Amino acid sequence: MDWLLTHAPALLIALPLLGAFLTPLIDRISGKARSAFVLVVLAATQLLMMALAWDVFTQGAHIYTMGAADPTATVPAQAAVPVRIVLQVDGMGAFMGLISVTVSLAAAVYSLAFMHRESGQGRFYTLLLLMVVGMLGMEFTGDLFNLFVFLEVLSIASAALIAFRFYHGDAVEGAIKYIVISSLGALMVLLAVALLYGQYNLLNMGALASVLEYTYLDKVALGLLIAAFAMKCGAVPMHMWTPDAYTVAPASITAMLVAASQASLYALFRICFSLYGFTLDLTTVGIIIIALGLLSMFIGVTMALPQKDIKRLMSYHAISQTGYMLLGVGVGLYLLAHADFDTYGIRAMEGGIFHIINHALYKGLLFLTAGAIFYKVGTRNLDEMGGLAHSMKYTTVFFIIGALAIAGIPPLNGFASKLLIYESAYRVSPILSIVAMLVSILTLASFVKVFHSAFMGPRLEGMGDGREVPRSMLVGMGLLTAGIILFGLFPDWVVSNLVHPAAQALADQAAYIAALGGGV
Repeated sequence: MDWLLTHAPALLIALPLLGAFLTPLIDRISGKARSAFVLVVLAATQLLMMALAWDVFTQGAHIYTMGAADPTATVPAQAAVPVRIVLQVDGMGAFMGLISVTVSLAAAVYSLAFMHRESGQGRFYTLLLLMVVGMLGMEFTGDLFNLFVFLEVLSIASAALIAFRFYHGDAVEGAIKYIVISSLGALMVLLAVALLYGQYNLLNMGALASVLEYTYLDKVALGLLIAAFAMKCGAVPMHMWTPDAYTVAPASITAMLVAASQASLYALFRICFSLYGFTLDLTTVGIIIIALGLLSMFIGVTMALPQKDIKRLMSYHAISQTGYMLLGVGVGLYLLAHADFDTYGIRAMEGGIFHIINHALYKGLLFLTAGAIFYKVGTRNLDEMGGLAHSMKYTTVFFIIGALAIAGIPPLNGFASKLLIYESAYRVSPILSIVAMLVSILTLASFVKVFHSAFMGPRLEGMGDGREVPRSMLVGMGLLTAGIILFGLFPDWVVSNLVHPAAQALADQAAYIAALGGGV
């Protein structure tokens, strides 16, 4: 067990990567063997991630230096050699890793039945595993160039899966928009990396953070990184790709795209707090992120209200919910420059970070319920649905739970994180809290419309075969539902044991530098 924990940061990336290479070979032998293999790989990744996260939350961060004689050295030897890869899993990295592997496992289970009508499933599951590799790589790397590399792995796999149903024209269109935006974002990240490397001859993020002088080029690099990762996480006004890509992707992949967007959100937070940290003009950057959050919340929810395509409606709500995370962490940055950080600032960060995992659970669930509806009735148009509660009782219950959670209704998980955000944002300005609460009310109104259109009323002709979706799809939805309920019933435990260590890991730049590159 000690050996597994020692090498867990590398194994968590290597395991799905090896699985991605083997999946096409196993697919040639047996489709059932391929599906079983993918589930075993993801289940093993989940168990290993849980073990590593527990160790990180109880014992402290893990450092893993690739190729070093002692890969777990506190101050890695590569701090002065920027070409060596280092992985760093602190509270925030472990928190994000748990989100990525949990959503991926639920999506894979759901896909067993949801995708069984499709050809090319070997390619599908290979790309799914590569998405996991990209997300975990972004969340674990302590090297700025490898952040770019894993971002590209994630983007290419995601684009291919968005276009998986290539026989639908809108799927190809959505994938093209996604890859164009991803390429633009990747070029911005690469340019920022070049600017920093050209000045300091370093790629190690801890080493860079210890010598950063906040020159004009450093500010340009920061602007490029914020713009790139804000665009990749779907923040307004760089959200144009989100509804087009989320709507046309298979439902299980849409749930994973939510987690992938949050990996970019993590990168944004890591750059702001751990790389630039106290060299930032915290007030200015905090206000910028708060503004992005407010725009995303309000524009996302108002664009969702008139939609008649159920997945497009949910896609705009994904943009809106990203705004809550940006608002919480933006308030935390703003208060970091003021005396209120130790109380309200850290609480704001906890609210924003808590909302990341809550959003992954309930938004992932809602996209899976939308996929279940499409699986049975063959349409995403709310005007062509009705009476589905008669035949899809479990899906109806899952939808209700997800809808109440995203609207912040107690005792589900969305309420706990939103309450933390309301309370801390009020400290900066009451208007922030009022807007956030108004968005929650509009969100509830939007999902009441969906529930009435899709599930209520008499059973209509042509609404499927009168049976519930296959069991594996219900299990996938059930996994996320269990997390929603548990996190809603025991929010204090979640905040104390998962969220608070993650927030502290972001706020404590000195510890990040000391662990990752303190020798420079």
